[in-house]
Amino acid sequence: MSDIANHPGARAPGYKAPAACSPVARPGRGGIPTTPTLKSKLPRLRREFYQGPTTVLWTHTFEQRATGWLNDKFHHTFREILLHACSRYSIATPCYVLMPDHWHLVWMGLHQDSDQISATAFLRKNLRGALGTACLQDRAHDRVLRDEERKADVFQNICSYVCNNPQRATLCADWREWPFLGAMIAGYPDLDPRQEEFWPDFWKIHNRLVESNTDPCAPAQGYKSVDATSPVARPGRGGIRTPTHVRP
Repeated sequence: MSDIANHPGARAPGYKAPAACSPVARPGRGGIPTTPTLKSKLPRLRREFYQGPTTVLWTHTFEQRATGWLNDKFHHTFREILLHACSRYSIATPCYVLMPDHWHLVWMGLHQDSDQISATAFLRKNLRGALGTACLQDRAHDRVLRDEERKADVFQNICSYVCNNPQRATLCADWREWPFLGAMIAGYPDLDPRQEEFWPDFWKIHNRLVESNTDPCAPAQGYKSVDATSPVARPGRGGIRTPTHVRP
């Protein structure tokens, strides 16, 4: 037997090294590889900036810009976990976009008890098993929108910019063709930023939830769910209002 085979650091026959982000991958002897150095934690504001009726643009990026995880199955799982996060932490998602090596989320707190830090941890924890060997960076990048950025027209332009990411990246000819984007408010599965009436419907639902502080799953007055003959819900007679709340 060679000296190399007798070396205490030699790998046993049939040994398979764990993934870099696996909790069992530890540096040291026995052929177990050292975990690659992760990016340092990004700076973050005090927790209260992410609580209550605040609006934040989140970007979750993968270590080593890992790809190969994005497909229809993952998108289905992502929407399921996102739904639970929105319901549990009182959050609306006017748009999200999954890109090959990262994803964007725009989150809006609906109640005083909304907590986007906890929602982010919940989302990432429950998606971990669906990502395979791909590892998210240790912390998402966030941009807390200022009051002037939360005015209806400015805010809608920000969301449009987010939705246009696949088109700018030449992944599709038109951003509406990208299958891995959407919106989420618990109780409204037919909301879709591709639809012409999306913003009137979104603000109607959003304003009712913020002003009445009710369960997100309760239907908004005047809101009609999609039926077999309608491609999108139409606003009712109650009038469409623009957002009125500001972050305390």
